[in-house]
Amino acid sequence: MTRHSVALPYDPKAPATARHVTERWLEDSRARPVRTAEAVLVVSELVTNAVRHARGPCVLTLTVRGALLDIAVADRSEELPWTSWEGPGDERGGFGFPLIRGLGGRIKVVPALGGKSLHVALDLDSGGVGPDGPR
Repeated sequence: MTRHSVALPYDPKAPATARHVTERWLEDSRARPVRTAEAVLVVSELVTNAVRHARGPCVLTLTVRGALLDIAVADRSEELPWTSWEGPGDERGGFGFPLIRGLGGRIKVVPALGGKSLHVALDLDSGGVGPDGPR
């Protein structure tokens, strides 16, 4: 198992920082995942939501266990995501979960006292989505 965590401040630049950290860590990691672009997109979505809705700092944790990448973002809001798991949202948003699921990500929300964690599991062995569509 390989793990990397980074605390991100409540800042509009946090998603960009998280994307950079994720890309660099995955490229340097011994796991050598082939789904870096998809992982960066998922991280961007989760951290953007934490900044937008939790209105506080968050922690990004990336864990590789064999052929599985767990992307977790923990924030200090106990409010669970209101968005639909099944389809596109509305003018307030709600497009992230369908996007993540379309990439093959399995989403798990873990409530906790004083906050929550959102986990997305990506299979590193699956083909993912390339520039020309599914692999």
